[in-house]
Amino acid sequence: MSEQTSNPVPSEAATPRKALVQTVTGRVVSDKMNKTVTVLVERRVKHPIYGKVVIKSSKYHAHDETNECKTGDLVVIQASRKPSKTKAWRVLRVVEKAKVV
Repeated sequence: MSEQTSNPVPSEAATPRKALVQTVTGRVVSDKMNKTVTVLVERRVKHPIYGKVVIKSSKYHAHDETNECKTGDLVVIQASRKPSKTKAWRVLRVVEKAKVV
């Protein structure tokens, strides 16, 4: 008497996996280009020898299709295919608008 119990195991083809896409949050420092913004992303890292927390920063050019981002806005950018030579990111959403002084 061989009873076989069939456990419903989802196959790899049946359940599509969502691709992991890198997203970072940064501040818009330039919006002078058409459909492009420059985003400054800062991150805090501990110095390997001295142990002090230092702030490292990187600037990325991001594609802004609607030209809605202005200087000072806090935005979330997402890695994407390169639409141009320098742009490898696109603006996902505006988290916080810049305060008008």
